[in-house]
Amino acid sequence: MGLLLDIIGIVIVLILVFIVILYNGFVQKRNRVQDAWAQIEVQLKRRYDLIPNLIETVKGYAKYEKSVFTQVTQLRSSLVTGSVQDKAQANNMLSSTLKSIFAVAENYPDLKASDNFKNLQQQLADTEDRIAFVRTSYNDYVLDYNNALQEFPGNVFAGMLNFQKGDFFQAPPEAEQPVKVDFSDLGGSQQTQPSAPASSRKGAKKPKAPPSS
Repeated sequence: MGLLLDIIGIVIVLILVFIVILYNGFVQKRNRVQDAWAQIEVQLKRRYDLIPNLIETVKGYAKYEKSVFTQVTQLRSSLVTGSVQDKAQANNMLSSTLKSIFAVAENYPDLKASDNFKNLQQQLADTEDRIAFVRTSYNDYVLDYNNALQEFPGNVFAGMLNFQKGDFFQAPPEAEQPVKVDFSDLGGSQQTQPSAPASSRKGAKKPKAPPSS
């Protein structure tokens, strides 16, 4: 009888040790996800801070593009609120709308030549590169974490230990395609612009390799 109790005790201890190890593994993977997400939020905040300066700079030259400015302002506020998926959607839509602003600049040679505009355009391009770079790391950690929760034996204990799946920070399908600018999205404001000829260059300069953070 005593031997049986000893065996049961050893089994219970081994199960507890296994659960502790499993729990700590979940925590470590979740912490990596949270740390990577913090890096994304740093870059989203950087973009958030740059946008008002860009709008004010462009407004001084392109006074008729109110619909574009309004859309950018609304999307900007969405960068710092909502879930991971909400922020990802706002970021993707904002990237597309910013390309429209850079396309509008093609009709204003003085704006294109402005050092302030060129500096802001470069900073925003660098920020987008950084977002793409940290998004890859974040999604890798989310995949590793989610796999741990869904694979056996993690799937048996994940819910009991109150661990939930992580959300991916998705990029839009067009992110991997060449930049295309559709001036029909500008609310017809091109009709009221000065008749300066537009350059053949479309949209913002496509980012190169991600810069070091």
